[in-house]
Amino acid sequence: MINSTPHIQQLTDLRQCPYHLLELADPSRAQIDAYLATGTCHVAIHDDTIVGVLVLDEIDATRLEVKNIAVAPTEQGKGLGKRLLAYASVLAREDGYKTLVIGTGNSSIGQLTLYQKVGFELVRIEKDYFVKHYPEPIIENGIPCRHKLVLEKAVG
Repeated sequence: MINSTPHIQQLTDLRQCPYHLLELADPSRAQIDAYLATGTCHVAIHDDTIVGVLVLDEIDATRLEVKNIAVAPTEQGKGLGKRLLAYASVLAREDGYKTLVIGTGNSSIGQLTLYQKVGFELVRIEKDYFVKHYPEPIIENGIPCRHKLVLEKAVG
């Protein structure tokens, strides 16, 4: 019988890092490499295939940040994003963090909806973040991605 539910685990060999998924959420390989160097990468595996990815990185002793979260297009809409965020919340709580932080672009309508549905609340806007940190313009949902929306969720 084939396992129909992806399992989530930490990726110990970053050479197996699923850039094709990470780049769905972040078009900058340089940015991805920077947070992979300090964070931990977790993957959702279904039938020996990585179908989801989550990168977590410590901000300080009380806050853990979701630096990247992405789900393969074939698996989107099936609850895997919610499962990855629940997994991140459990890890954060178990490791003694009080708050889980996530950022997204002003044009990331679906992601913003998901994050709020699972308990994140908007705490600030970093104006022109994507203009300053990304060399190429990002257009998503027909909207220029300019500002970073930062959301937080209490976990501890």
